[in-house]
Amino acid sequence: MTSPISVPLIDTEPVASVLRILNLSPLDEDVFTAQSLPQVRRVYGGQVVAQALLAAAATVPDQNRLPHSLHSYFLRGGNPDEVFEVSVERLRDGRSFSNRRVVARQGEREIFSMITSFQATEDGLSFASVAPEVAGPEELSSALELFRTMDHPVGKFLGKTAAFDVRHVQSSLYTGADPSRSGDQQLWMKIRSDVASDTPQVVHRALLAYVIDQVMLEPALRSVGLSWLTPGLSLASLDHAMWFHTNVNINDWLLFCGHVDSVGGGRAKARAEVYNPDGQPIATASQEGMIRVANPDHGANSRWGFNS
Repeated sequence: MTSPISVPLIDTEPVASVLRILNLSPLDEDVFTAQSLPQVRRVYGGQVVAQALLAAAATVPDQNRLPHSLHSYFLRGGNPDEVFEVSVERLRDGRSFSNRRVVARQGEREIFSMITSFQATEDGLSFASVAPEVAGPEELSSALELFRTMDHPVGKFLGKTAAFDVRHVQSSLYTGADPSRSGDQQLWMKIRSDVASDTPQVVHRALLAYVIDQVMLEPALRSVGLSWLTPGLSLASLDHAMWFHTNVNINDWLLFCGHVDSVGGGRAKARAEVYNPDGQPIATASQEGMIRVANPDHGANSRWGFNS
């Protein structure tokens, strides 16, 4: 059986729970089982991306080769109460790159697929964009404070279980829309408890993939005057691509700069750049998602659970 990547554990919740579910269990050669965190309705997409990335990394013989890109599709909503299987196909191990295909299944149903590529650190030509000048995290309000004061079970659930502190530069979308209808947003995120110093770099990258999914489509909501409280809102990730430009320190405050490219046809396309505290780009992501608003006269509530 293939040995999974060892994710160092900590005792402090809620980060401890995230690290536990990133520790996969070996089932067969290049096959693992994975569990889910408690969710309101379906398996969180970022969780499956992170688990699939770690499953793929476990099959790369040269552990100096780190993931530099991934391209994934969310095929079906997974049941968070059921264990699922993550299988890896070794596509290629070349002189510079390794490529893997990963499929996650619950029973006979494929719920997720991904192709990812690995490369060892290499010197060469260099250029990098610079982070925009925005207010720092110490100047901004934490979403955790808002969640804890919400008189709603989902808000209280997020206040206890959210593993990352989120601080929006613009107004957040948790309780209302942005009247500016801007297609851009910036926010800071930091893990609520530091991971151990011996945590492998691939785990840092997996944790970034884990958390970025939760904010990818916010610029789309912002641009069309929606919020997480919009009655009848239905939102789901369809595909997700990500590129890692350099090493990630998930213990840092990271700046996420999001942009919406288009909204239409029941879909939205958005992208995000991630910068470290020194203003250096560490990752880029792109995602298309389903975005629909049911007729409120039909009595539909937000599938994200903020509505009573």
